[in-house]
Amino acid sequence: MSFQDHFSTQARGYAKARPVYPSELFAHLVRLAPAHRCAWDAGTGNGQAAVALSAHFERVVATEPSRAQLAQAVAHPRVEYHLSAETAPMLESASVDLVTVAQAVHWFDRASFYAETKRVLRPGGVLAIWSYELCLITPAIDEVLQRFYRGAIWPCWPPERRHVEAGYRDFDFPFEEIPFPASTMEHAWTLAELAAYLRTWSSVVRYTRESGEDPVTALEMELVPLWGVGRRRIVWPLAGRVGRHTG
Repeated sequence: MSFQDHFSTQARGYAKARPVYPSELFAHLVRLAPAHRCAWDAGTGNGQAAVALSAHFERVVATEPSRAQLAQAVAHPRVEYHLSAETAPMLESASVDLVTVAQAVHWFDRASFYAETKRVLRPGGVLAIWSYELCLITPAIDEVLQRFYRGAIWPCWPPERRHVEAGYRDFDFPFEEIPFPASTMEHAWTLAELAAYLRTWSSVVRYTRESGEDPVTALEMELVPLWGVGRRRIVWPLAGRVGRHTG
């Protein structure tokens, strides 16, 4: 599978507008890892997960195939960024304790990625992949967002989106599986912040490019009477797979 770049054009907005993964998730994965010497974050995007891992690991290698995304990556002394897709040739075999992929593995050539993961993980090392679908706010707002998601922008979603909707349960996963922890991302956002996030969706970017119209503008107007004033609590349930490399 060749690299499918759906996010370079909105890399700056992606870095500013995407929700942040919960620290509890990383703490759980750290407890599962056999040691805390090295972690690999594949498909790192702007480095959000990689920087979170740096609080727990001596070295974090973060790979990303998009130069534009790497240009927005957060610098950290324990994070090394490399331009690469689902392989990490800079890592020695059996040298990694934890491999993570946040909201990206559905773009990978999974056979190549799994082979590389097994190469770099030390025996007992852990792989964690996760994603998130639609957020939850209130029943009335959620209904509007669901219609937006399934509406005019629906044909603009890449076919790999189906894996996110399945919570990655439709994937082959050749590792000794461990239950994925119950995890959510939560933020208190204004309507403008929600709109900025929606504009990072690959389907919205494609629809806007092809039609010349920003579909989020009309959605914002529809949400104004439902939103009220100020911030609202927004929740994204995470779904994923965790597995151990038995060697």
